Amino acid sequence: MGLLEFIFGAKKRRIKDYLTRDAVILDVRTQKEWDNGHIENSVHIPLNELNNRVGEVKQLNKPIITCCQSGVRSAKAAKFLNLNNIEATNGGGWLSLKSKL
Repeated sequence: MGLLEFIFGAKKRRIKDYLTRDAVILDVRTQKEWDNGHIENSVHIPLNELNNRVGEVKQLNKPIITCCQSGVRSAKAAKFLNLNNIEATNGGGWLSLKSKL
C-alpha cells in the first residue's frame, strides 16, 4: 500500500464508517452554491452561519460528514464541530463525496 492509498483510503474508510452509522451530510457552501446543486437529503448550513446554528447540528444527534466545494471550508467546519463535541469528519468537495455515496 502506497502513501497516497494509505492517506486517501483512510478518509474513504472513515466516510464509509460514518455512513453505516447514519451520518448526516452537512453542506457548508453558500446559498448560491447550494442552489446550483447539492447532495440529496444533505443539510445546508453555510460556514459563516455555523457558529450561530451549532445547536441545530447538535440536535441531529448523529455523526456529521461536512462538505463544500473543494474541502477547505468543510475541513474548518469539521474542526469547529469536533471542538463543540460533535463527531464530524471532512468529506471534502461535494461532487467527490457524492460519487462515493
